[in-house]
Amino acid sequence: QVQLVESGGGLVQSGGSLRLSCAASNSIGSVYVMGWYRQAPGKEREFIARISSSGRTTNYADSVKGRFTISRDNAKNTMYMQMDSLKPEDTAVYYCWVRLITGIDYWGQGTQVTVSS
Repeated sequence: QVQLVESGGGLVQSGGSLRLSCAASNSIGSVYVMGWYRQAPGKEREFIARISSSGRTTNYADSVKGRFTISRDNAKNTMYMQMDSLKPEDTAVYYCWVRLITGIDYWGQGTQVTVSS
């Protein structure tokens, strides 16, 4: 069982920055991959970014590529996402996601990000 707690969301103006954190209750050494998804009102949850267990491989959705940076600190059992040049269309609830090497997925409770124009 892995519990995930996101933090760092909030209200920011267009062009601003936020840094999201996802703290895991257990060691994330057994985690195969970690990532972020988001869900805007009336829309399906969409993939944003993911990072491998080593941290050497990252993938991003085209909509955030070049603006968002995902990272992880295994010693702190924490994953981060630095979000720069935020746009109103980035407004959504952001969810932390992990997949263990067993194939089991866990999700955080979500953190709201609101970007005003």
